[in-house]
Amino acid sequence: MAKIRITKEFSFEMAHALRNYDGPCRNIHGHSYKLFVTIIGEPIKNDQHVKNGMLMDFGQLKRLVNSKIVDVYDHAVVVYENDERLAEMKNLFENIIATTYQPTCENMVGDFAAIINQELPNELKVFSIRLYETATSYAEWYATDNE
Repeated sequence: MAKIRITKEFSFEMAHALRNYDGPCRNIHGHSYKLFVTIIGEPIKNDQHVKNGMLMDFGQLKRLVNSKIVDVYDHAVVVYENDERLAEMKNLFENIIATTYQPTCENMVGDFAAIINQELPNELKVFSIRLYETATSYAEWYATDNE
C-alpha cells in the first residue's frame, strides 16, 4: 500500500529570549506560532477496524500534539537553561520553561519532532514539522534529513 501523509495545524502564543544574541531578540518577546505536524505511514486496511482507511484519526493527532506541545508551550516564557537571567525570570514569571538549547525556531522544530515521534504508534512517524515564528518566517524539520 502507498505511504500517505496527513498534516494538522496548531497555534499557540509563546515568549522567549535568546541568550547572547546580537539583535533585539535577546530581549523577552513573544510570537504567535503556527505549527504544522505531518506524519507518514500506511492507512489502516481492515474492514473491521473503526479507523479503517485512516492513517491516524485527526482527533487523536490533535490530542497528542496539544498535550505534549501546545498545552506545554502556550503562554510560556522559554529560556535557555544557561541564560544568566533565568533565575530572575523565574521570580518574575510563572510559566517558565528552561530548555537545554537556545530556544530558536530552528531548535524547537527538532525538539518537537522528537517529542511527537516518541508518542506515535510504531507504524507511524513524523515526516515533517513546520513552525512559523512570524507570518513570513518559519523553520522546518524533515525526517529524511535526519536519518
